[in-house]
Amino acid sequence: MQLKKCFAVIFLLLFAAVAQAEYQLDNAGSSINFVSIKKAKIGEVHTFTRLSGGVDNTGLAQLTVDLSSVETHIAIRNERMQGMLFETALFPSAAVSTQLNVQTLQALKAGDSLLLPLELNFKVHGEATMIATTLRVVALADGALLVSSIAPIMLNAADFALSDGIQKLMTVAKLPSIASAVPLTFSLVFKPI
Repeated sequence: MQLKKCFAVIFLLLFAAVAQAEYQLDNAGSSINFVSIKKAKIGEVHTFTRLSGGVDNTGLAQLTVDLSSVETHIAIRNERMQGMLFETALFPSAAVSTQLNVQTLQALKAGDSLLLPLELNFKVHGEATMIATTLRVVALADGALLVSSIAPIMLNAADFALSDGIQKLMTVAKLPSIASAVPLTFSLVFKPI
């Protein structure tokens, strides 16, 4: 009888640990990239180097992007994007959130992959918008989850009150045009905590 109770307690503890699964974003294993197009024909890939976030035990997934970590591979352009476009003194970060089904995530075994159609809530520059997309989730051997976009997500500057910032960048860089819509892709690793 003691042995049965012991197994029952162990089972409950293991089930509780799975049911309370939470994940934290692994910044080093994650990336967000976007493409800017200037002069109607020059495309350049940029990234953000500081990301944070996680998935709580209710399935609420949140990602915070430190906008001062924009990396364009040109120092003065980094500074201009921070100050003129993102206005990081007023809006230091951008946020993305969505609700995930915890049971679906917990059912994944290492190597399993699934496509999740859902809506992402983007908050940038004091403005928010919902964007429908499909994400790929892959369960990794260490219990982590790899979440990635399967197609670029198009972000429009006007949706986030960034049009004036683009105009400022065009003026200071003496450019005839900078595209106001940018494709964004990401690959995020969430590790269990």
